[in-house]
Amino acid sequence: MQTVILLTLSNVFMTFAWYFHRKDATLKNGPLWLAILASWGIAFFEYCFQVPANRLGNERGLSIPQLKILQEVITLCVFVPFMLLVFPDQKLAWNHLVALVFVFLAVFFVYHKW
Repeated sequence: MQTVILLTLSNVFMTFAWYFHRKDATLKNGPLWLAILASWGIAFFEYCFQVPANRLGNERGLSIPQLKILQEVITLCVFVPFMLLVFPDQKLAWNHLVALVFVFLAVFFVYHKW
């Protein structure tokens, strides 16, 4: 559970680092180097949660592929609400939802013991 919490916090920072500069007027309209520096400043905190999450998850028996798939699902679970709240002009289409189903199926296959 700690791994999931740390990955979720990491992904909150990652999502802001990657996309918030498209919303903030100063960063959106300002020089690119400013958006890059702001994003890297936010991304520092992403790594403060991501690295311990991966280390802890691996110590507790999760494989690297399991950690990666878990991280991708958490990324989408964080990104979709962020997108809908911060960018209300962006809409989820049926094909986006189908893609989400496939990602969740990936989790099943990575974690399922055959």
